[in-house]
Amino acid sequence: MALKATIYKANINVANMDEHIYGDFALTMARHPSETEERLMVRLLAYCRFATPDSEGLEFTKDLFETGEPALWQHDLTGMLTQWIEVGLPDEDKVRKASARCERVAVVAYGSTAQDWYQKSSKLKTLNNVSVWALSTASTEAVQALCTRGMDLQLNIMDGEWTLISDEAQAVIEWEQWQ
Repeated sequence: MALKATIYKANINVANMDEHIYGDFALTMARHPSETEERLMVRLLAYCRFATPDSEGLEFTKDLFETGEPALWQHDLTGMLTQWIEVGLPDEDKVRKASARCERVAVVAYGSTAQDWYQKSSKLKTLNNVSVWALSTASTEAVQALCTRGMDLQLNIMDGEWTLISDEAQAVIEWEQWQ
């Protein structure tokens, strides 16, 4: 019998004072049996990085259940794919194909081998519509500690500093844009 996904719910209030973006998001995420809580929380952070209150169509995909899909994607009102967001260290060819299909592609890299992966990814560096963001290991470990099946979170962004707060703890998120 196949293992089923575990459902996580996150109510997150975002106060981005740098870009004057404020919003409340009620998210439901399915955690694949092979997915870690760390990766689940990185997907949540990726959503927060690319979501705006008027960003209709940004959604989590089947991702690990469907290998041809990213962690998140966004469609416009006509159904056209406009944004493709990968989490982790994806295959260069998958990212290249995605960059030909939609306006914007983003990769949120994390883990101890992320820097090596990016240095070896020469094809990515030639793609103009691809951005690569990296999360520090300390950040992913800190947000993993905030993970529960039902999360109420506050994300404050000010002067480039991200702080994710729950009732029990908080985590400072360190982003670095590589491309």
